[in-house]
Amino acid sequence: MSIIATIGIAIAAAAAAGGLAIYLTGNGTKNRRASILKEAEAEGEMIKKEKILQAKEKFIQLKSEHDRNVNERNQKVAQGEQRLKQMESALEGKQRELENKTRDAEGLREKLTAQMASLDKRKEELAGVIREQNTKLEQIGGMSADEAKNILLENMRSEAQASAAAYVSETLEEAKMTASKEAKKIVVQSIQRVATETAIENSVTVFNIDSDEVKGRIIGREGRNIRALEAATGVEIIVDDTPEAIILSGFDPVRREIARLALHQLVTDGRIHPARIEEVVAKVEKQIEEEIVEVGKRTTIDMGIHNLHPELIRLIGKMKYRSSYGQNLLQHARETANLCGTMAAELGLNAKTARRAGLLHDIGKVPDDQPELPHALIGMQLAEKYKERPEVANAIGAHHDEMEMTSLIAPIVQVCDAISGARPGARREVVESYIKRLKEMEDIAAEYPGVMKTYAIQAGRELRVIVGADKLDDVQSDQLAHEIARKIQEEMTYPGQVKITVIRETRAVSYAK
Repeated sequence: MSIIATIGIAIAAAAAAGGLAIYLTGNGTKNRRASILKEAEAEGEMIKKEKILQAKEKFIQLKSEHDRNVNERNQKVAQGEQRLKQMESALEGKQRELENKTRDAEGLREKLTAQMASLDKRKEELAGVIREQNTKLEQIGGMSADEAKNILLENMRSEAQASAAAYVSETLEEAKMTASKEAKKIVVQSIQRVATETAIENSVTVFNIDSDEVKGRIIGREGRNIRALEAATGVEIIVDDTPEAIILSGFDPVRREIARLALHQLVTDGRIHPARIEEVVAKVEKQIEEEIVEVGKRTTIDMGIHNLHPELIRLIGKMKYRSSYGQNLLQHARETANLCGTMAAELGLNAKTARRAGLLHDIGKVPDDQPELPHALIGMQLAEKYKERPEVANAIGAHHDEMEMTSLIAPIVQVCDAISGARPGARREVVESYIKRLKEMEDIAAEYPGVMKTYAIQAGRELRVIVGADKLDDVQSDQLAHEIARKIQEEMTYPGQVKITVIRETRAVSYAK
């Protein structure tokens, strides 16, 4: 209740007492009026005091609450002022710090500017010194800066090529390892689907040994014996887990026969080392050449054919070591000659001439130089070169329809060749193209400088390249392998892939006397 309301109540009480007194005055005695008036005044006074006291207490209470609220607001204001002062102090500190950093940055910029000017000056001085040194070097070395730069660029190019070759080798090895599992599966499936007798006879010879101990002696310390054998014969020698057998792989049967006989002599003699291997291989090559001539002579005598040129006799003997569609070439030639003689006799023609043409019809498969021609035309050229009769030369050249037939002997040779071979038609050129492809591989590798010998092995799946140790280093050998592989890939068509192996070795020979 407010102070004004309390005062109002007191005034109302006093007025009531006054009214009562008036009433009493009008209806009672004077004393009674006075008594009642006093009582009313006293009561009114008491009520007035009480109300005033209550009003004062209420005022004091309200003032106390007001003071407390004012104090709380003052305290909050003071706290806010304190925080503002702290923030102002912090801002002043940051401003001073920023001013210090700005001054430091200005000083650092000035310092850097001075250092840059100093560096520019030193750079100019250094450039002058370099020009002076280059001039002195040119005078001393007798070489201009451009020439020295070209030499440096050439050296860097060589190093880059070496690095690139190493990187290619690593990449290829990684690819081989990654694809090994899938490749094995494909190879196994392919082997299971292909007839192997013909391929084995054409490219593989099995050399039997008494015990597996001989394998270690053939391999030699760190493989030196087997490397010497492969380098001397051009045949890959495969020593695996096959019991009591060593496989000789190569597309040229003469090389395989030389390797087989050389191995036989070495194993029988017991002395197996690189020098002895080269000696035995050279001896066996001479023996094989003599045997080829002897086989040719015996064949011509058996067939009743005389007056052949010695070189043609040698080529006939060389047929013993070649096959035609899985059939021994010499046996095929003898059979064809006999068929030609019989058929010519039945037709009333010269049987001896027919036998002669039949025996010589495939000599184009065994020449020494392997020119870029079909074997029938090569055989015809050989026959003309060694003064054979025109009808014989024509029969040789026309037996695969690569030229026009001019005599009755020619169709007889063609028919008898088909009867003996039993594989006419589309498969006629398979072996020829195969041998041609292997020869092309060897010729491509032989064109590079530093190459001494080239051998196609493993039915054309690998090309061995022997290089001179004094002509190429290891890095150049690696580069040569990649270059040969690239050239074969670009210029030839072949199934599967061809592995290029470049072999470089150094030999030191001395004699104790």
